[in-house]
Amino acid sequence: MADLTDPKTALRHYLQEARDGLIWKLDGLSEREARLPRSSTGNNLLGVLKHCLNVEAGYFGPTFGRAFPTPHELVPLEAYDDDPQADWYAREDETKDGLIDLYRRVGAFADQTIEQLPLDARGRVPWWPDRPDVTLHHIIVRVTCDLARHAGQADIMREQHDGAIGWHPENTNVTDGYDWPAYVARLTALADRFA
Repeated sequence: MADLTDPKTALRHYLQEARDGLIWKLDGLSEREARLPRSSTGNNLLGVLKHCLNVEAGYFGPTFGRAFPTPHELVPLEAYDDDPQADWYAREDETKDGLIDLYRRVGAFADQTIEQLPLDARGRVPWWPDRPDVTLHHIIVRVTCDLARHAGQADIMREQHDGAIGWHPENTNVTDGYDWPAYVARLTALADRFA
């Protein structure tokens, strides 16, 4: 178990848990299932992962003067001029396994930034033209919050797809053997009292 009393170790631990949760939500899905839009705005599990890997590459790279080793694999900033959703879906030439591999490499790249710099290291986010400098600590917290938010989206999308629920395979953090249909019926009846 990691020493979570050390601030940097604790931050990296929770960042990695968010990454692992996102990857787990794609486990066992076909290419089509991973890409299939699951909301009225086109949210899809593979797109969420692709968005998050681009977020990490940007915040832990150019913000601190570092470049990802294979930048051609990432969505370039200018792509958003033509398609503001450029990092929210996998192109035809991208695969689920390929994007998972890329996300793991982006995570290792981000971890190198975290390892090599002190928490008070200063950086500038290129797409925040009117904002002051940021610290590595600020960026780790911001990215972890962003990933956790998107992991929550992925939780719901996966549950709606096939009922797979929980935090991660070894500990779903959900009550085993619970009568979920009865619970949903009880909550629906409660809500209906306010109709």
